Amino acid sequence: MTQESFDRSAGILMPVSSLPAPYGIGTFGKSAYELVDKLVEARQKYWQVLPIGPTSFGDSPYASFSAFAGNPYFIDLDILIEEGLLERNYVNSFMWNLEDKYVDYGLIYNSRFKVLRTAFENSNHFETEEYKKFLEENEFWLEDYCIYSACKNKFSGTAWFDWDEDIKFRKKEALNNIEKELADEIDFYKFIQFKFYEQWNKLKSYANDKNIEIIGDIPIYVAYDSVDVWQNTDMFQLDEELNPKSVAGVPPDAFSETGQRWGNPIYNWKKIEEDNFSWWRKRMEHSAKLYDVIRIDHFIGMVKYYSIPAKDEDARNGKWQKGPGMKLIKAINESIGDKKIVAEDLGVKIPEVAEVLEKSGYPGMKVLEFAFDGDRKNGHLPYNWDKNIVAYGGTHDNDTLVGYFTGLEWWELGYIREYMECRNGTIEDLVDKIFMTAYASVANVVIFQMQDVLKVGNIGRMNLPSSMGTNWRWRMLPGEFSAEKIERLRYLCDIYGR
Repeated sequence: MTQESFDRSAGILMPVSSLPAPYGIGTFGKSAYELVDKLVEARQKYWQVLPIGPTSFGDSPYASFSAFAGNPYFIDLDILIEEGLLERNYVNSFMWNLEDKYVDYGLIYNSRFKVLRTAFENSNHFETEEYKKFLEENEFWLEDYCIYSACKNKFSGTAWFDWDEDIKFRKKEALNNIEKELADEIDFYKFIQFKFYEQWNKLKSYANDKNIEIIGDIPIYVAYDSVDVWQNTDMFQLDEELNPKSVAGVPPDAFSETGQRWGNPIYNWKKIEEDNFSWWRKRMEHSAKLYDVIRIDHFIGMVKYYSIPAKDEDARNGKWQKGPGMKLIKAINESIGDKKIVAEDLGVKIPEVAEVLEKSGYPGMKVLEFAFDGDRKNGHLPYNWDKNIVAYGGTHDNDTLVGYFTGLEWWELGYIREYMECRNGTIEDLVDKIFMTAYASVANVVIFQMQDVLKVGNIGRMNLPSSMGTNWRWRMLPGEFSAEKIERLRYLCDIYGR
């Protein structure tokens, strides 16, 4: 059974963290609802978000502590104030950011959990039917995640593989003792997840009622320091001391001469298949509740994965290995009901991946920033596209369109200007032409980053691969997604039948 193709439509990529909000980072509060309303006005169908799990050191949403839990930072504090769980003066007594246009993760880390603990202590959620139902529906992941989070605090934030041996190896007696010792802390983390999902589900229902669908993003791999690995060590290629034998990444490419060594442990696909892909089924079933469409990041890894010796410092000595392919696709399709998949198939072109996409019916991706390198057979050039794709101006790993074009030499811009019939226009004019070209194309779905709608320069870049310190920080300012910007998108949808 193959997935039905998408209708002709358009959407915006806007991370939750990038929404305007009073407390340092975007949340599921007022600005999120306002964005939904504006997407309706702009005749958009999709709001694509980055992964919404709890982040670790480096703040990357693609390196989460859990494949199932939600990011505490996204819980809206104004909603908690309205519920009587917090006092506004207390919340305002904390410093949340130094600049409105950037997230300061250090400030938020030092403040958010203190405020959420106060809300927890003021809450009477324990006896509510909603809370009991939440515990029951999320039993398969919630308890272990909250134990993991409580242990992380106990051991001063260190990774699970550096904890005391009996807890690292999940000895039953040690875990029983920890549950008793840290009972209050475990309950606190359950409260956080309860509030996260309560707020997210209300926001998603609001969006769906307005015919806006949410595209969620899931990384194919999980972080080594995650409850997923700690809880399921036999599911990964680890040695007797639970150290990775090999790690994930990609070979040398345009982003990096030495490749990218992500460091995620590689799945033990043989073991996972013997278990009928049980964990993956649960993960996809859970994602299908969270989102209307699921984008699988680094989809290539399901068909062929790049395995790097764990001892290596870069990715040059990695080797391609065969993944589960259609066996995993079948398990995914059986788990997600009527929800749809988008396959992030960027990077090295592998014939087997194209075969799997054709068999599954999943759309792959095309990126206009990649279109003008190489020869005229470049698959990212619009005249080489098929209908069943999702076309992007750029992704979270790319520069903004303004930043990208500004960084090119005049001779590099030559072909782009000719293609777009924008020989003497400004960079902003060229961005307009990129939008028109994408919207006019045969691609069923077109998605642009909010930064490109706003024509933000490279200060709006979300992520520069293989770097740390300045990523995942950009935020939209209140009022920037103006009536003029909304009308432009609406016009493009009308002209080009989206």
